Amino acid sequence: MKNFTLLTFLLFSISNFAQIKGTVSDENGNPLSFVSVFEENTYNSTTSNEQGKYQLNVKEIGKNKIIFQFLGYKAQKLTIQNTSSASYTLDVKLQEENVTLNEVIINPKNNPANDIIKSTIANKKENAKKIQRYTADFYSKGLFKIKDLPKKIMGIKVDIGEEMASNLDSTGTGVLYLSETISKITFEKPNNLKENIIASKISGNNKGFSYNTASLSTYDFYNNTLKFGVNMISPIADNAFNYYKYKLEGTFFDENNKEINKIKVIPKRDKEPVFEGYIYIIDDSFAIYAIDLDIKGYRIKNEVTQIMNLKQSFSYNSKNKLWAKNAQSLSFTAGAFGVVFTGKFNYVYTNYEFPESFEKKTFTNEIVSFEANANKKDNSYWNTIRPIPLTIEESTDYIKKDSLQTIRTSRKYTDSIDAKNNKFTISDILLGHQYKNTFEKYSFTYNGLFDLSALSFNTVQGFNIGTGFLYKKWNEEKGKETTISTAINYGFSDERLRMTGEFKHTFNHQNYATLNVTGGTKVKQFNSNEPISSFINSVSSLFFKDNYMKVYNLEFAQIAYYQNIANGITLNGKIAYEQRSPLFNSTDYSFFNKGDLYSSNNPFSPNDFENTPFEKHHLIKTNLSTRINFGNKYISRPDGKYNIRNEKYPTIYLGYEKGLAASNKKYEFDHINVAVRYDLGLANKGLLGINIKAGTFFNAENIAFMDYKHFNGNQTHISQASRYLNVFNLLPYYSNSTNDSYFEVHMEHNDNGYIMNKIPLLNKLKSTLNIGFHSLGIPNRKPYSEFTVGLDNLGFGKFRMLRVDYVHSYQNGIEQNGVVFGLKFLNILE
Repeated sequence: MKNFTLLTFLLFSISNFAQIKGTVSDENGNPLSFVSVFEENTYNSTTSNEQGKYQLNVKEIGKNKIIFQFLGYKAQKLTIQNTSSASYTLDVKLQEENVTLNEVIINPKNNPANDIIKSTIANKKENAKKIQRYTADFYSKGLFKIKDLPKKIMGIKVDIGEEMASNLDSTGTGVLYLSETISKITFEKPNNLKENIIASKISGNNKGFSYNTASLSTYDFYNNTLKFGVNMISPIADNAFNYYKYKLEGTFFDENNKEINKIKVIPKRDKEPVFEGYIYIIDDSFAIYAIDLDIKGYRIKNEVTQIMNLKQSFSYNSKNKLWAKNAQSLSFTAGAFGVVFTGKFNYVYTNYEFPESFEKKTFTNEIVSFEANANKKDNSYWNTIRPIPLTIEESTDYIKKDSLQTIRTSRKYTDSIDAKNNKFTISDILLGHQYKNTFEKYSFTYNGLFDLSALSFNTVQGFNIGTGFLYKKWNEEKGKETTISTAINYGFSDERLRMTGEFKHTFNHQNYATLNVTGGTKVKQFNSNEPISSFINSVSSLFFKDNYMKVYNLEFAQIAYYQNIANGITLNGKIAYEQRSPLFNSTDYSFFNKGDLYSSNNPFSPNDFENTPFEKHHLIKTNLSTRINFGNKYISRPDGKYNIRNEKYPTIYLGYEKGLAASNKKYEFDHINVAVRYDLGLANKGLLGINIKAGTFFNAENIAFMDYKHFNGNQTHISQASRYLNVFNLLPYYSNSTNDSYFEVHMEHNDNGYIMNKIPLLNKLKSTLNIGFHSLGIPNRKPYSEFTVGLDNLGFGKFRMLRVDYVHSYQNGIEQNGVVFGLKFLNILE
């Protein structure tokens, strides 16, 4: 009965809409896109599509005053007389606007644009306050396209899969993604948002739960900065004159006879996070009338993005005397290796209401929710409610992909594709093979004998190779996933085969409850954080004869469980049986420096090749940890819950670790620890990252060395991390390991170009300046401290994955200086 009542209400609501539609063009008949179309003195609006088509839903047709507003053209106001029809066609031709500039105001010493911008800045608080809270109906449409996809990139054939390839034409051009949403939003500045998605649609995906949300469209130029990866400076920010020059290109009058100033926004320095283009300011209130600004990729430290364009259109309601954003368009062009991507997001805001206040419980941590069956709305619903008509290309894409999906989800089709991809060849023995049953939703993967990611060298095993098997079963609707895997490793020098197995099951995508069972035998670093990667250790050993990686043999069986127990709080618990055995070097091989000797595998004594840092033993090890994010927001989707960390608050980690039931009582211990991580945004001045950690051991005087607290050092002068907030850049790996209390601090400020953009010549590097401080304190030893300064975002063209830092360290009167090279692309190789 409840569903019937809802359906009746929806049908009644739709039937009470009338529709005005047509085409907007210029005087020569060329279609005009992103024309703002709205009823006078209402917040009922839409925009035209790329073909100039528009459709405006109204309560009824009869003496409607419809306004057509488009930058560069004269606004038109047309009255529609009474008609009995529920649909009315109104085609409009707009004339170019005559932007005038009085000769008397052309004076370089007294730039009139500066006076207008100063007045806009002075009045922006008042103008922003008028629209600080509202409810509105919201529509979004997202479109991604690929253009001229090459057959090969750097000599390697491009394989995007049969399904993706079918979306492209013979030139490698086509639509990759098309999606729409209809929602109701409630908003209050600065960032309180509640969005209920009523309808959602994705081309070729019958689940249809789109990621287009209002939270991605809240670009407010009344704020000092706008987030585009980095904080972009608004042309009317309090400090805007430090970044921009302005030119008044002329004035014109809108349909309400209000004078509009067209002001060109010109960056003072090219490499800074600034916009360029035009801002339109209303002369009397100094409110924003429209925005048409470009964002260049290198200005937001995103070299793949060539350019973005942001347009905003505002409409006026004489009843409440408010200018409110009725439409927004964000388009972009990006690319690399000759591949060009384009995209466009259109947003329409209608039926605004501006309450004086909201009830206390209006806003919760849930910022986006979906109505039941939001993805089940049929074409008749969308054709009636959609404010921006589909283009021919978009309509064709929906028809084509929705039809293809019916075929592609059939068992006959998936079995045929699987049969083709599942064919086994002799080369698969070396390179690996995957068997997949798409319809039954399971797969089996063999990594191959020639798995480069498992090939490495260390002085204990010598050259060692690996392979593995993985079985995976999934249920996307219920959010369940099960994997059973094994990893096999063989060391040629110690002539030993080691194997581990893992069972992992995720119960759902709401609280992400996950059970993990692992066991087997493997070589493990004393520092479980693995501060030196297998790849870097291999290079360091084979080329420079430096074996920094110190390992032991671990035989273990472990059960772990993870779950989000409350909003922003996750709990992770595990219990393991571990048997630890010491290992010795078994090879002296290297490519170079053959006369040199490797250090021993004893972290305590690099020149001791006979004694071990611990005796063979076993114990049971338990660990309970939690992560707390205060003020955590989340998006509720039928296919999962997605947490969004509140950047105003730090993240806190609490942990308790205990060793018990050991073969020797001395190896038992208790260890508690806490960490606080926080990113402090400094507006356009960059980001300050802070990581503070502390802990202490109890009853741990003679515990095994692998149970000590180890600190992430670096002796290779190579780093793979994007940020250095958990590493000491010159600290020997095990020089300060402790079974007592400890306290460490990591701080790093990335200026995001704030300083570097202002330095001549150096600003051509398009880099960012990083200044860091790292300190470590343990009992009975003077603190270890590091100071770092370096440049990040270095590279060539679109590929900027390099970083260089100068490091100065100090402990016990010993000073060290060094350079650390950040090679972030190594993360891809591993």
